[in-house]
Amino acid sequence: MEAQYLLTVPAGAAGQRLDAFLAGQLPEMSRSTLQRLIEEGQVLLDGRQPRASLKLGGGEQVMVTVPPPVAATPLAEQIPLTVVYEDHDLIVIDKPAGMTVHPGAGVASGTLVNALLAHCTDLSGVGGELRPGIVHRLDKGTSGLLVAAKHDSAHRGLAEQFAAHSIKRLYWALIYGSPATDTGKISGIIGRHPTERLRLSGTARHGKPAATNWRVLERLGTASLVQLRLETGRTHQIRVHLTEAGMPLLGDPLYPDGGRFNNLQDTRLKGLITHLGRQALHARVLGFIHPVSGRYLEFTSEPPEDFGELLTYLRGALAS
Repeated sequence: MEAQYLLTVPAGAAGQRLDAFLAGQLPEMSRSTLQRLIEEGQVLLDGRQPRASLKLGGGEQVMVTVPPPVAATPLAEQIPLTVVYEDHDLIVIDKPAGMTVHPGAGVASGTLVNALLAHCTDLSGVGGELRPGIVHRLDKGTSGLLVAAKHDSAHRGLAEQFAAHSIKRLYWALIYGSPATDTGKISGIIGRHPTERLRLSGTARHGKPAATNWRVLERLGTASLVQLRLETGRTHQIRVHLTEAGMPLLGDPLYPDGGRFNNLQDTRLKGLITHLGRQALHARVLGFIHPVSGRYLEFTSEPPEDFGELLTYLRGALAS
């Protein structure tokens, strides 16, 4: 069961770091666990997401939410996978939308890791007990290509390429409107949203550098099909960048579209977006150097049926 703790910071705690104060108030949890909860947005200070290092002034209200525990080691589950490529060192999966990559807060089963544990007998442990073999991830609602390592050496080789930003990653996205130019680049930092604990933002006080290159593939009247090339791989990077650039993704349930969906006059289009039920984002191309053989590998994935149906309708509506 989820647990919540509501604490009032006494005047005598003024000047303490938030994580140190919580460690003293909740001795059953380690300081590193509390820091992780803060990082994940599970700690609110007067309704806002704070930093672990924030100095308290006294009198604040702190709400700590502790998600239900998950098993220390994920269980293997016989879940069908679309395998694009596989050898002794790695496996490339075409992940369906709706599948979470690894167990986490409130999600202990049905993940890609659970499926991989049943499919592979020797997943790399470098990713940690809850993320064996996982080198990178896709959001639950994002479909497309993802590579996992089968042993530690392959994991390190792939992780080094991701860290060096040398992996080729191209995404397709359906966005509202028609950009003023055909290409562009969005860059800046991405960090925790100052008030929305589930979102990230380019306006965060603290964050990590992120860069997304975009190119219009088709202008479809109400919407556009764009291709995105990532230079970095921050959580929610594409969703944050496009939303804050005024080009929100169709169907995104988390990031606001500025009222664009509600203003649509085409009821059929609204129905297709509602049926999609997620962000219209697909990891279409994945290319990397094989960490053992040294060969360059590149894979392409067609968008899933619901994305394709939406794209086909937009093309037809434009032509009519």
